[in-house]
Amino acid sequence: MSAKFPKITEEGLDDLRKRIGVKIENTVEPWNYEATRDAIRHYAHGIGDDNPLWCEPEYAEKTKYGTLVALPSFLFTTSRIVSGYCGGLSGVHAMWAGADWTWHKPVLRNDTIRTEAYLKDLVEHQTKFAGRSFQQIYHVDFFNQNGDHVAGADSWVFRTDRDEARERGTKYTEARGRVEPFTQEQLDEFYDIYDQEEIRGNAPRYFEDVNVGDKLPPMMKGPMTVTGFICYAQGWGGLYIRANKLAYKMQKAHPGLGIRNRFNVPDCPERVHWDEAFALEVGAPGAYDYGPERCSWLTHHMTNWIGDDGFLHKSNCQIRRHNPDGDAIIITGEVTKKFEENGKKYVEVEQKATTHRGELSAFGTAVAELPSKG
Repeated sequence: MSAKFPKITEEGLDDLRKRIGVKIENTVEPWNYEATRDAIRHYAHGIGDDNPLWCEPEYAEKTKYGTLVALPSFLFTTSRIVSGYCGGLSGVHAMWAGADWTWHKPVLRNDTIRTEAYLKDLVEHQTKFAGRSFQQIYHVDFFNQNGDHVAGADSWVFRTDRDEARERGTKYTEARGRVEPFTQEQLDEFYDIYDQEEIRGNAPRYFEDVNVGDKLPPMMKGPMTVTGFICYAQGWGGLYIRANKLAYKMQKAHPGLGIRNRFNVPDCPERVHWDEAFALEVGAPGAYDYGPERCSWLTHHMTNWIGDDGFLHKSNCQIRRHNPDGDAIIITGEVTKKFEENGKKYVEVEQKATTHRGELSAFGTAVAELPSKG
């Protein structure tokens, strides 16, 4: 028999609304406080990014930065809140669904990051997947050891009733039924995209050489495996992954957090990403990827294209469906705008992440500063 889960209540919603705009003073510590060489590399490898600017000290020393740089999405590791840790509505399922980032300065090797955060808004929606749902939006600011404001981000989760989501999850069940083993010919097509992936690197992409309508090279992600999801968790840190005494202490402090497994042992809700049976229990199509992971794929697509001398200034990413294991994703992009602001030259790019079945997985808009020949 399926478990019954806590539901959204008006009392819980009223409590959340009282928190809007209030600075969060007490929260779980981040996975990373510092952008060390290993922390940067582990995160980059967790999304399949082997750009030498993040991963090879000898290469990075020859760039304008003079040292390793943290990839933009590395900041997900420095705040559990921007990554989906949310308060209120104890035991009610939360799905991370998007982020709107603005970066002001690069994060360099051995920078120390501190954050300030608050609940920004709570918005009611009606969804096909879970019926009544609430978008819980947080804002987080990121500062380095010198007090410089390096970035700011809005991110959001959708709080849904698990039982309702499970009952309405038929579209995902049907989608999973369409997943068939890949032929070697299909895999070879995917691998060909990997083989052709270009890291722009130290060859500048000049503003003057870019035109509206230019297409970015496609980027491959997948086919999805549970191994890949765990690789991301290794670099990112997860939200609730704890072992033994630390797991007990966390669940004791937050009684609604632990969801009992088949042995009646409270376990973390995050196991939807590797425990297929539990993923099906909450209405998902099976074990699936992380939301911040997919956001990071879009920024990876951009940093490959803009090169070492470009700077990713903004990225908005919205998640549209689960990517269960067995899915393959192709990311595409097109330049939609060129403009100048405060003496800097920018390009805007529309991005889409699409499954091998042609389903929209995620989409977003990025703005990057490019060098000028002038």
